[in-house]
Amino acid sequence: MPQLDNDIITLAHGSGGKLTNRLLDEAIFKVLDNPMLETRGDGALFEGEGKMAFSTDSFVVSPIFFPGGNIGELAVNGTVNDIAMCGAIPKYLSLALIIEEGMPTKDLWEILLSIRDACQKAGVLIVTGDTKVVERGKGDQIFINTTGLGNVLPESKLDVFSIQEGDCILINGSIADHGMAILSKREGLQFESDIVSDTQALNDLTTDLIKKFSSSIKLFRDPTRGGVATVLNEIALQTRLGIALDSNNLPVNKTVASACELFGLDPLYVANEGKFICIVKKEVADEMIAFMSNHPKGKAAAKIGEFCTDHPGKVIAKSLFGGNRVIVMPVAEQLPRIC
Repeated sequence: MPQLDNDIITLAHGSGGKLTNRLLDEAIFKVLDNPMLETRGDGALFEGEGKMAFSTDSFVVSPIFFPGGNIGELAVNGTVNDIAMCGAIPKYLSLALIIEEGMPTKDLWEILLSIRDACQKAGVLIVTGDTKVVERGKGDQIFINTTGLGNVLPESKLDVFSIQEGDCILINGSIADHGMAILSKREGLQFESDIVSDTQALNDLTTDLIKKFSSSIKLFRDPTRGGVATVLNEIALQTRLGIALDSNNLPVNKTVASACELFGLDPLYVANEGKFICIVKKEVADEMIAFMSNHPKGKAAAKIGEFCTDHPGKVIAKSLFGGNRVIVMPVAEQLPRIC
């Protein structure tokens, strides 16, 4: 039996934080251990017609319609982005729908149309799938699983273990938009300007970056559940390097920052659905930021930190007032059912 922190599975085991990592380490990775799982990336790489990337994800977001999107386009974009984070061009998706009895057919139709539109924007095809209907009260309207397949770009040299001291951490835009859009919708709150989800497919931008900067890019990761803080902690632990995070450079929309303050949340821990962390060689960081700033999906790109040999395995943030704080892995679930 796995040595977990609880006798039962809790929502916190799905948060992307410490309990998620314990569940993966002590149960899933231990039981299913193999070399392809050991990399712990957003997808698996294998040889097919050239090098291929493969990934799957399930979406249980509540509510299923939210400012800036719905569960359908979220499911497409989420898996497209997981493939893109592997340095690949997404090509094909499977689509599995678990529909609750009583769901209005007009809602299902709207979701299907958004799935179609998201696929067209991302340049992918849904080529297989499955549909199940469960009893009323057993499915919260609809759950969706998408699985993706794509071709790894020959220029891609992504490898978490190639990261070195001095490498820079970039992000392509403002953080916490998706999580706060969901929470604001749940709570029925309105702000002076709308908070909308950042859900979008990122494969066009990552493809352009890889083709231009090639081996200067060490890693892509999308900070979904658990936000930027969780992703950086995972990378610090994998590389056994420290991360010096600059809070002054973190791009956060003012309305989102106000909403986070209202709910007592740190934007670093809030989910994103249209952002990626990019680890690059220091000498190309400024050029890459300029390149992303000229792309519609990278206009607020910024350098948010770098790797160091101090405090290995830890993320330390320089605050707005010059002090330092440790950015730890989250323990409990802050926002369940966020994706």
